[in-house]
Amino acid sequence: MGEFTHFDDAGASRMVDISHKEVTRRQARATGRILMNPATLQMIVDRKASKGDVREVARLAGIMAAKRTSEIIPLCHSLPLTSVKIDITPHGDSELFVTVDCQVDAKTGVEMEALTAVATVCLTVYDMCKGVDREMRITDIQLEEKSGGQSGHFIRTSAQ
Repeated sequence: MGEFTHFDDAGASRMVDISHKEVTRRQARATGRILMNPATLQMIVDRKASKGDVREVARLAGIMAAKRTSEIIPLCHSLPLTSVKIDITPHGDSELFVTVDCQVDAKTGVEMEALTAVATVCLTVYDMCKGVDREMRITDIQLEEKSGGQSGHFIRTSAQ
């Protein structure tokens, strides 16, 4: 396990200096789930929500969140994202499964952007559907894979 890089020797917060790093293609994939009543999922699939097409609004919110991650997460570098792809897929009769793939050519990774986008997609679905289903649950937001940079290629191997 590595060290905490966001603190200096005295324990003060700092933004990590990446000026010495090379620009490389970096990619990250994150996932999450939102569980709901079957009638809520059917309403989403049928595009019958009173607030509009839930999946398309959530997809746009996720893209916007990825682009603004450095404004939300302290000490996160701002990145010139080259791609954000969001998939929001019904799974079973009571779940939406969210996958976000982000890409950038930069000096630091894009994991936080992918994770922030997943969380925002799930929160947007919750916001748009809470009037009909307050028991929705957002679960299992996690990094699945990342590549590029000095730390190498990471692929989740367990369901932790």
